[in-house]
Amino acid sequence: MKFEDAMARAGIYKSEVVRARNNLLAMGRYPSIDAIRSELGDTGSKGTIHRYLKEIEEEEGGSAGNQVAVSEAIQDLAARLAERLHEEADQRLAALTEKHKAETTGQNDTISALRNEVESFRSQSERLAVEFAAEKSAHAETLATLQEERVLRAQMAQHIQDMEGQQTKEEAHRISLEEKHQHAREALEHFRTAAKEQREQDQRQFEQQIQFLQGELRAAKETVNAKQQELIHSHQDNARLSSEQAHLRSELHRLESEIRPLRTAREHLAVSELKNQQQEERLAQRAARIDELLVENQSHAEKLQDANQAGLRLATELSAAKAVLASHEQILQRLTVSQAPATKGGGHRKGDAENQEPLFDPEK
Repeated sequence: MKFEDAMARAGIYKSEVVRARNNLLAMGRYPSIDAIRSELGDTGSKGTIHRYLKEIEEEEGGSAGNQVAVSEAIQDLAARLAERLHEEADQRLAALTEKHKAETTGQNDTISALRNEVESFRSQSERLAVEFAAEKSAHAETLATLQEERVLRAQMAQHIQDMEGQQTKEEAHRISLEEKHQHAREALEHFRTAAKEQREQDQRQFEQQIQFLQGELRAAKETVNAKQQELIHSHQDNARLSSEQAHLRSELHRLESEIRPLRTAREHLAVSELKNQQQEERLAQRAARIDELLVENQSHAEKLQDANQAGLRLATELSAAKAVLASHEQILQRLTVSQAPATKGGGHRKGDAENQEPLFDPEK
């Protein structure tokens, strides 16, 4: 304030105050301190203007006497009161403005931080959605592969079952052929035993039954020939059965070689099922994380809404402060207007002073 007063004293002169006062009186306005300062272009200190006005009134005084002194005291009181009201209003307005600026800056910073955080969560949510879609696609492909492996495994199991049934039939046929071959051997052995006994008997009865033995010998030869043919056929059947048995054994080895990849595929299928289960667990965890992020996003949105409401509340308080300031200016204007008749006549100043006292009533 001292620096401003020094600048005002260095910038305005008494002649300028006199000229501004005369201009206001010519326009029919009361030359209050604020009016003169406004007429001077809002320059000069209120204390300096008041001092110049007091000196001007002292120079223009004379016959006014004590009434002029009373009017000057009222004017001085009104000027001090107006200056005090303006200072308090300016201080309160400056404090509210600084508070509003600080809170607005803090709210803007908070809003910017929340917006950045929301954008971060949004990008993270989109990235998780993309990863979830990729995992879902991979899961679908895994399920399709698993289904194909199951179908292939069922087909191979059916094929193995069919081959086992065929192998059982071939084994039964081989056993039947071996039984036939055994019967043929037993018959040949029995025939040899009978022929040996018959020859011994023929030798003992050679002289008595030569004719009978010759006939029996022919019959025996024919029987032997037939049995030999049967023996040759049995050997042929045995060779064929041996060949079929070797073929069956090779077929069995081939089936075993085909079964080994199926066993390996079965093991791979078990590993794939385990991986699929693990992927389903990871997908469930990621879905839970997405739900948590959505809840946090909703919380941040509520905080942003609260910050906006606080900004609106501060704007309302600033409007109320401006309204209070306007009310104070209206009171000051009424005070200055009510002091106007006191500068023109001496006979009415006492009555005017009495009429002006209600303006300072705290109830009004």
